[in-house]
Amino acid sequence: MPVLSGASAMVVEMLSESSWTGAFAMTLAAVLLGSVLALFPWAARADTGKRVPSSRGEVELSYAPVVKRVAPAVVNVYTKRVVKEQARSPFFNDPFFQQFFGNRFSFGVPRERVQQSLGSGVIVDPSGLIVTNFHVIKGGDQFTVALADRREFEAELVLADERTDLAVLRIDNGKQQLPHLTFRNSDAVEVGDIVLAIGNPFGVGQTVTSGIVSALARTHVGASDYQFFIQTDAAINPGNSGGALVTMDGRLIGINSAIYSQTGGSIGIGFAIPSNMVESVVASARDGGRVKRPWFGAALQAVDNELAQSLGLDRPGGSLIRDIYAGGPADKAGLKVGDVIRAVDGFGVEDPQAVRYRFATKGLGGKARISYLRDGKSGEAEVALVAPPEDPPADETEIKGRNPFAGATVANLSPAIADKLGLDTMGGKGVVIAQVEPGSAADQIQFQRGDIVVEVAGQRIETVSDLVKVTGARRPQWDFSVKRGDRVFSATVGG
Repeated sequence: MPVLSGASAMVVEMLSESSWTGAFAMTLAAVLLGSVLALFPWAARADTGKRVPSSRGEVELSYAPVVKRVAPAVVNVYTKRVVKEQARSPFFNDPFFQQFFGNRFSFGVPRERVQQSLGSGVIVDPSGLIVTNFHVIKGGDQFTVALADRREFEAELVLADERTDLAVLRIDNGKQQLPHLTFRNSDAVEVGDIVLAIGNPFGVGQTVTSGIVSALARTHVGASDYQFFIQTDAAINPGNSGGALVTMDGRLIGINSAIYSQTGGSIGIGFAIPSNMVESVVASARDGGRVKRPWFGAALQAVDNELAQSLGLDRPGGSLIRDIYAGGPADKAGLKVGDVIRAVDGFGVEDPQAVRYRFATKGLGGKARISYLRDGKSGEAEVALVAPPEDPPADETEIKGRNPFAGATVANLSPAIADKLGLDTMGGKGVVIAQVEPGSAADQIQFQRGDIVVEVAGQRIETVSDLVKVTGARRPQWDFSVKRGDRVFSATVGG
């Protein structure tokens, strides 16, 4: 469970009065209250809009019927991963030794160590499809699913989508149907609706907590590329990741994914991935296990108060088109740089993350209706829901040899690759780092996924073959420039 903040510990102070003092205070309070009610009987009959329960049924209201229906569909997910560790000198932990030799005294054959992690999951298909968080299964080699009735199954990874922080597993239960949850439209949920969170916090066993929907469309959480979360005050803790957030009709409204905390535990601010996003990923799992999302074809910028005033808007909010891909869906629909998007299919969008979410939850084919402002006038456009093109071909290649990029997997930049890596680039040639092998030279240089290689050894890099050729030579030193976001970094390292 990602913890979004952990700056300082919060301390709860408990009252420490003696039992005698407490009893005396309670007795005195009772006497005073009785005197007040005797003198002013109308005080007890003040009209507050509330009433005493009038039947045994009203007193015994319970979430138990909902829990009995949905709990069997929530499972535990155990992930095993094998980690290789280099044997080290017995003096490794000596500060004097480290002062002179650092971490260079590793030797011998790497040892393998098994790491285990625990999360939760939800059965969403009676045939055995289970959805969980990507961070629950990340790097895993083996997956075990334990049902609420304690049966355990080895699971197959069907789909892993890091951008949404979702993954889909499959277990084989023969022909027997498994308990499962159905999806509820997350756009129909309102702030204040009662919800239940079900999962396995801290590994103590299946646990149910209750709360309300605290907020919708939270877009600055940082737990995935698609920032659009349901916020709840139902207690969510580590181990709840991948568990269910359900409404009172027993349907799945979200997958619990992250918490905001100063202690590492729940403080009543939890975030769940909306069911509409979850359902689109599960549909991709059923359709071959590859996520295919529509492409908007424009780079967007949030409209803050200052920008709204400069554009003459009545309020901040929406997404300004700051760049557009020539020949892409937005361009073909007639949208232009400077247009401010205010709604997608009738749903208001307050920032670029909301626009991306609305497109990500749609399948390919058909069109999306875009409401926008241009020069103070309202307009509408229909944008085709098509996949981003892979032009030029990606040509994904791992760089090897003795150079700063060794261990990095790179690809030719295209709309498809840019969309896969969450980049806003709208065209041009280039080579982008798609993955960095932990512990490699590229990792030590601190290259990151999404970095665009601009120049190496004085040569402009436009294709993967350019980079492979220039890194194939031995050099006493390496000069390179890399673009990360809107900034270009240059450095020189030894060969």
